[in-house]
Amino acid sequence: MAHSYLHESDHGPAEQLLDLVLNSSAHLWHNRPGYDVNGVWYPAKGRNRKVYKKKKIVKPGLFVPAAVTLYKQLLDIYQFNSKLMAHFVSYALLETEWRDLKVACAALMLVQPLSGQPIFEDDGEVAFHDDDYREIGEAVILFYKKGSKKMLPPKSIIRIAELLEIPEIAALNREAGFASEDSKKPPLGRWKSAARQWLKRRELNFPLLQGLVRAGMKETIKKMARKSGYKPVSQAFFETLGWAQKKDPAGHREIGLEKLNLQKRDRFDELDEEQICERIIAENLSYKDVVGRLPAHLGLTPAILVTLLPSLSDRDLRILTPTLENFDLLEDEVIRGRWERAIESSSDQRSLNIAKNIRDKGLREKLQTAASHATRKAVEKASEHQSLGILFLIDKSGSMEPAIEASKDAITKILAGFPEANLHIAAFDTMGTVLKPKKASRAGVQHMLRGIRASGGTLHDSAVRALHASGVRFPESMSLIVIVAGDEAGETGSHLAKTFMRVDYKVSAMALINCAPEPKWRGSTIQDCAKYLKVPFSEVAVSQFDDPYQVPRVLRALLSAPVVQGIASSGWIEKVLSLPLLEKPKF
Repeated sequence: MAHSYLHESDHGPAEQLLDLVLNSSAHLWHNRPGYDVNGVWYPAKGRNRKVYKKKKIVKPGLFVPAAVTLYKQLLDIYQFNSKLMAHFVSYALLETEWRDLKVACAALMLVQPLSGQPIFEDDGEVAFHDDDYREIGEAVILFYKKGSKKMLPPKSIIRIAELLEIPEIAALNREAGFASEDSKKPPLGRWKSAARQWLKRRELNFPLLQGLVRAGMKETIKKMARKSGYKPVSQAFFETLGWAQKKDPAGHREIGLEKLNLQKRDRFDELDEEQICERIIAENLSYKDVVGRLPAHLGLTPAILVTLLPSLSDRDLRILTPTLENFDLLEDEVIRGRWERAIESSSDQRSLNIAKNIRDKGLREKLQTAASHATRKAVEKASEHQSLGILFLIDKSGSMEPAIEASKDAITKILAGFPEANLHIAAFDTMGTVLKPKKASRAGVQHMLRGIRASGGTLHDSAVRALHASGVRFPESMSLIVIVAGDEAGETGSHLAKTFMRVDYKVSAMALINCAPEPKWRGSTIQDCAKYLKVPFSEVAVSQFDDPYQVPRVLRALLSAPVVQGIASSGWIEKVLSLPLLEKPKF
């Protein structure tokens, strides 16, 4: 079969941008050692130790291959269409929780050349000023909204500079003309200026600085101040951070050299459990501010953790589930209720990994349910302004044999959180079979998929005909999105398109979860069908669903009817372009 799917070189900036969102890893920084397997990070534990034992271990911190890949993708899009890139940065900050993407976007904007330069008339008069997209990078750093999860934390602001300092990233910026080829220092653009403004706002609004200190961010703030060359307004800045100062050899520094009343972050080695709890209450200390100060012989105890509970976020509670279980704290009705509310607020599927370390079956099921909540929220977010019908078609033909089990795992993560209303599922080889979970849950989807085995030929339209024969219909007002999990090998796209037309299914968009184990197994039925129907098409690799943060993000993009080559943009890209450009706040 001829493969007619789009080559990367045929993708315009909109297609590249969508591919970045759907198929880029969520993390650049890792807090544990891992392995570099062809530019992909894998944790250095469990079965990976045996599989990758000949690979060089990667230290915790920034995984450079992923950082370079992501930055190059953003740079390519910027060079094709700087306006689209500018709007996407606004989208990344305001519409996603993907911190590392925000870091990379801000880094690019801070160093790109559009910086409000004057444009002159022939007579030398200033006609106007060019766009200042560096201000958008500053706006990402300086964005502030009380209680918002969209803001960059101090650590991420430092990471912007660290990203730009990577030799490979600095080389890309020089090649793009963002800095002189002869420059020895990596270009940081307006990072130092933006970081200094960020610090000044916290110093002048002192409760903000004190809150950061209570959250255990003293050393991070110090690092940012050193890196940006920040000069505090008063010595209270140094006192709050417990930061002793020395005389500058050149004699330029004046503030903070005399009579500093340093607020030291002392350890609790001389205190017993009761005294530690009293200090936590009296000083309103957070979990992060306490754990590093506990006596080695005592460590974290149930009483100390209970005292710290008011300071814990929902995310903290989910991560600490194994500790709460070990301390038997989830048997307490009040704590259990707070934990269950935290589970329901989950916006990612990380709880599936946490569940592996839980003994109690009921708790495991609750954590698995949290992953379903994250999926459901993503679907609700994507469909809040439209009525959506979903056809989910699962390829179980013989060509899927090498990938069917991996496909089942990805499908479970996706479907477990879909609301039952307007969702219709069918599996197919040369015959379509309508599927319906006995319960809209992870266990229900796993049970539904349990009997699926790969065999036979491939006719996507058999699934469509089976659903229609079972009575599935969609009203005119509903947007119908077709998602296919498979390798696209099958009948022609036009044949499938005509089947949709024959049964009067008015398709609004099509998406492929690419499960092909190798490129040679790949067909083009779905995208050819989308072209024939003149509807948007998007694609995501099944491996992306291994990442717990990627599942909700991918679903929001897939269900927003994104762009296909040669077809007018709609849905997701329109949403990106409709967002106002970020504006640098004025203090």
